[in-house]
Amino acid sequence: MAEKLAKLINDSLVARWSALILISLMMFFTYMFVDVMSPLKSLVESSLGWDSGVFGTYAASEYILNVCGFLIIAGIILDKMGVRFTGTLSASLMVIGAVIKFVGITDWFQTTAFSGWLDSWWTALPSSAKMASLGFMIFGCGAEMAGTTVSKIIAKWFKGKEMALAMGLEMAIARLGVFAVMWLAPIIAARYNASVLAPVAFCSALLCVGLIFFLVFTVMDRKLDNQLVEAGIKEDKSSEDEFRVKDLGKIFSSKMFWIVALLCVLYYSAIFPFQRYAPNFLEVTLNIDAGTASRLFSFFPILAMILTPVLGIFLDLKGKGASMLMLGAIIMIACHLSFAFLLPLYPHKWFAFLLIVVLGVSFSLVPAALWPSVPKIIDEKILGSAYCLIFWVQNIGLSFVPLLIGKVLLYTGGYFAPMIIFSSFGVLAFIFSFLLKAEDRRKGYGLELPNIRK
Repeated sequence: MAEKLAKLINDSLVARWSALILISLMMFFTYMFVDVMSPLKSLVESSLGWDSGVFGTYAASEYILNVCGFLIIAGIILDKMGVRFTGTLSASLMVIGAVIKFVGITDWFQTTAFSGWLDSWWTALPSSAKMASLGFMIFGCGAEMAGTTVSKIIAKWFKGKEMALAMGLEMAIARLGVFAVMWLAPIIAARYNASVLAPVAFCSALLCVGLIFFLVFTVMDRKLDNQLVEAGIKEDKSSEDEFRVKDLGKIFSSKMFWIVALLCVLYYSAIFPFQRYAPNFLEVTLNIDAGTASRLFSFFPILAMILTPVLGIFLDLKGKGASMLMLGAIIMIACHLSFAFLLPLYPHKWFAFLLIVVLGVSFSLVPAALWPSVPKIIDEKILGSAYCLIFWVQNIGLSFVPLLIGKVLLYTGGYFAPMIIFSSFGVLAFIFSFLLKAEDRRKGYGLELPNIRK
């Protein structure tokens, strides 16, 4: 019997990398919107009447609904409805959240009766902050859902091909969004009479473009699915791979899951909340303007963007995943302690730049080693559920740490205490990375071994 070899759309180099570009640009715009207010903290506080505590509440709001269980629901939706539906839903939620946030900080909204009603309760939080936080919560649901969806898309389109490279490049492009917004937000705000609205509107418009890009991708993905059906090829998806509530017990009872989850939340709690406050920290510590501070910090994700794919290849060929996690934690501790003790004594831009770039090395080492290590320590049957739950635990930390930092800033008036807090998270992350390596030696999970065996 003659066999008919089916030519699939993802067999085309141009097609699969075009698909990657479309979804990566959506995530690029997502990361831009996440940090659009970070380089504008001083302007936000002066123009909207916020303080550091209010800003911290706003920063934490991105993760609140995810902590309350939406992230778990997102995993179920992704398993049941597929990448096209879930990706479109996530991109739409981001646009809706962005619009609500934009409306909330407009002068027009402050004149509405609804704004007056919002100001009548929880008076410590202005109505503009309440609306911005509501929009950021909705956006955060879409952003986290989009992140898991994109990972599944890459696994589908690059299976048996350049999957590791594709994942590394997607992450790199997304991080480039942080670099871009740190430069563009102050420039756009200055061009429009020191307006916070202008950069928020710009990034909101880019989210709409990202939604359009994903809709274009869905056409390509539908074609791929049709080809798979015509060729009689089934996707690697069975009822055993779908999210099941009973799998939660297996995951939560796993010692390795808790080590990885706590390592993840501790490390990222010292990175992403710091990223929210870093431009203002540099502005205050170096006595420079907000635009210069944000441009200086913009180089933080650049080295991470360059190194992450390279480190992924190193991990595939040489291994040393647990050691990379420990080294990344040590570098982060040294950087945050230097921010606390040394930079105030030597407030030079070149020294700040050096610390920022070195912190970027840590931000390359840990993610590059952490996420590929999870399949080695978690049963493949519950891997998807485990990823969702790790992100859920991570979001718990990311929701409360900005609140903590905002309150500490409000009461101390300086950044020394926050930097000590971030350093403490780094110390705890190192301890858990050490425990992970010790457990790997005891059980033989292979975290130090290369992914590609000769």
